[in-house]
Amino acid sequence: MKITTRCEACGGVLILDTGQSIERGRMWWGTEGACQSCTVAWCEQDFGDATPEAIRQALLAEYGPARLRLTAPEASAVPVLRALREVHGLSLAQARVLADELKTTGVVGTFVEMELVAARLRHHSVGVTVETSSS
Repeated sequence: MKITTRCEACGGVLILDTGQSIERGRMWWGTEGACQSCTVAWCEQDFGDATPEAIRQALLAEYGPARLRLTAPEASAVPVLRALREVHGLSLAQARVLADELKTTGVVGTFVEMELVAARLRHHSVGVTVETSSS
């Protein structure tokens, strides 16, 4: 996602390119910026459980939230809990809270975040859907 803003160094046009991706089963995020008027430029990429909140909020503002739901809410809790604990490193109690959300209202986040969790659930043969506002 590209964002145009003002360069703090010179006041020129700064173009930011920000995003998330899934690579080798892990969440990656990156941001790079380049001023059109001066030499200010950078590139930052990392992976981990949490994308920096500023990047998440920019993606949610641009694309809207995605909602992950179980296609069969009566599915066995064991594979659901196992998948949630694997992808998020949650305690059993935390995984149960998230599993309850999946069964009822669904879990909300960026599209890439929800696809990462969905892939782990599908790996454990749990049927899920990821819905976006454009779905």
